[in-house]
Amino acid sequence: MDGTQVQPSADAGSAQVQPSADVDGRATLGPGTTVWHLAQVRENARLGRDCIVGRGAYVGPGVIIGDHVKLQNYALVYEPARLEDGVFIGPAVVLTNDMYPRSTDVAGKLKRPDDWDASGVVVREGASLWARAVVVAGVVIGRWALVAAGAVVTRNVPDFALVAGVPARRIGWVGRAGVPLTEAADGTWLCPQTGESYSLRGGELQVAAGPA
Repeated sequence: MDGTQVQPSADAGSAQVQPSADVDGRATLGPGTTVWHLAQVRENARLGRDCIVGRGAYVGPGVIIGDHVKLQNYALVYEPARLEDGVFIGPAVVLTNDMYPRSTDVAGKLKRPDDWDASGVVVREGASLWARAVVVAGVVIGRWALVAAGAVVTRNVPDFALVAGVPARRIGWVGRAGVPLTEAADGTWLCPQTGESYSLRGGELQVAAGPA
């Protein structure tokens, strides 16, 4: 992932940073990446090329983000999350990192980062999370999966799965275009937009063939 070291400025080389954004000087932004107003990118975060960080979004320390990733307004990506290429994070989505959050320890002392182990969310290639979804610490969202608006994801999501609800459960399958698949008579699943076919093997959906 090529990157350019940036300071919070109006134009940081080939990356664009709005004056009201807060980008730590130790963060890395790839060419073509844009950080919009009031967003914060913390130290040692790494963003790939052609990413968009929307207004008020937060990227935690050491978070790794691939190419062509979109973080919509007020999305919160807590460390040590990892987002692969082509991921979409909708408005006000929260990727958490603490299974047992407490402000203080049992002695009443304020907790610091060294007092707990962060467990980041992993979002695989092409996956999308709709507005206000919440993902519990340590969960993996599979490739090209789609998480419905307002869902609370408490367990791993398979590739191409469409999940919804609280807690989130699979309610269907989607293709790479993000459109729900329809089941054919021979047991394959078809994308009505692209014509791609998918097959279930061991409970996992896989691309079977391109458009006919």
